[in-house]
Amino acid sequence: MLNVHALVLGAYQTNCYIIHDRASSRCCVIDPGYTPEVVLDKLEELGLTLEAILLTHGHFDHVGGVRDLAAETGCQVYLCTEDLHMPPQLTAGPLYYTNPYGEGDSLHLAGLDIGVIQTPGHTPGSVCLLVEDTMFSGDTLFAGSCGRTDLPGGDWSSMKKSLARLASLESNYWVLPGHGESTSLAGEKRYNPYM
Repeated sequence: MLNVHALVLGAYQTNCYIIHDRASSRCCVIDPGYTPEVVLDKLEELGLTLEAILLTHGHFDHVGGVRDLAAETGCQVYLCTEDLHMPPQLTAGPLYYTNPYGEGDSLHLAGLDIGVIQTPGHTPGSVCLLVEDTMFSGDTLFAGSCGRTDLPGGDWSSMKKSLARLASLESNYWVLPGHGESTSLAGEKRYNPYM
């Protein structure tokens, strides 16, 4: 069963998630945007070993803690490589990763089965991650809104297609976004004007 621990990090209030199976002492961290020391302290408090970092996209406020966490723990880092082409001012320099992932990939990490859906729009390589009944939507889908598309690499036409794809999913996922409050996919289908 999925366990989720949320941290809100940095000036942009980025949601960072620590996820693991309840029976596992290994975990994944999604989008450690800032203050890797805070993430490491939380892992120690929870008694968890970091197996992998999963990135929903490559913007600096989602990747800022990656290098230090990887250096400290030796964990794998997953990224959709479509984001490697973004300007370095948006990614805080060259993006660090050890494993590419993208559309249709299925990972087994920290005792969890993790599905990858590629959802370009906010960035070319944005992904949503599906774990049991939970969707980690990065900056693609927010409660009542969606990610901006006016930065280099953003594309409104792609965003509309990605949101339509999420709207077509049948399961009512618990949606944990990259910023702001959690929501439900059913609620977003009903009330989100962008969907």
